[in-house]
Amino acid sequence: MNLLLSIAFVLCWSSGFIGAKLGAGSAAAVTVLMWRFLPLAVALIIAAGLSRAAWRGVALRDVARQAAIGVLSQSGYLLTVYYAIELGVSSGTTALIDGVQPLVAGALAGPLLRQHVSRRQWSGLCLGVGGTALVTTADAAAGAGATWWAYLIPFLGMLSLVAATFLEGRSRARPAPAVSMTVHCATSAIVFTALAMTAGAATPPTATSFWVAIIWLVALPTFGGYGLYWLILRRSGVTKVNTLMFLMAPVTAVWGALMFGEPFGPQSVLGLTVALAAVVLVHRTGTASGDADTGMAACPAGHGT
Repeated sequence: MNLLLSIAFVLCWSSGFIGAKLGAGSAAAVTVLMWRFLPLAVALIIAAGLSRAAWRGVALRDVARQAAIGVLSQSGYLLTVYYAIELGVSSGTTALIDGVQPLVAGALAGPLLRQHVSRRQWSGLCLGVGGTALVTTADAAAGAGATWWAYLIPFLGMLSLVAATFLEGRSRARPAPAVSMTVHCATSAIVFTALAMTAGAATPPTATSFWVAIIWLVALPTFGGYGLYWLILRRSGVTKVNTLMFLMAPVTAVWGALMFGEPFGPQSVLGLTVALAAVVLVHRTGTASGDADTGMAACPAGHGT
């Protein structure tokens, strides 16, 4: 079951980069994000009103905490990813920066969550960085020549997601995934609607491609990627789960090759192989080898993008 969840998570999360590219061709980032979350938030709020079982015992402070996590893990993270792609940063480069998250989370797991990260896990993490770098180097070489500071923006999003992960990890309250998803999406809808209206970009375009991108983003990265990200964190430790993020850059390259005819040569294949090896290395590190990765608190990522 864990393997199937991991495969589904990687496919759905990486699809968010492709969805962002689909949407960027027809509207501004805040417009795409507003219409991605506004109808979704309305539907989730209605569903919550019809079925209140998951909300029993959920205190106001728990909702406020989930709102803060939603701002970090959805609003802040997605806005930076979409904006970077809008500025010309390639999807592969953005995915690589996203893949740095496991190293940051792993380095902070000890002091913040008192979790041990073994040498074997660190070896796998570094190997994963090498794999994503191989894929992204080839992708960035064919990029749109974005200005240098545009490449700093995805780092802000990555740090935002890491902060959300640890904020949830230190929380004692563990609301149901339906509660977390509803609060996160409602928070994002408010944030992105306010930003779009302020920028005068709230009116959606009539182009079919825009609405195809919206449906894509809601179905795959939101319900699939974002939901599975937090679900898997319930079942596994922060280091092991986040190692799956290393697969995003190479898998995004596969998505790009299939959907947009982007080149996917030997270097990309090698990078994908190295990233897979990194995941296997870290996930085979059991508690017998001194791994005390006991897992984070329950969470509702993002993306997905």
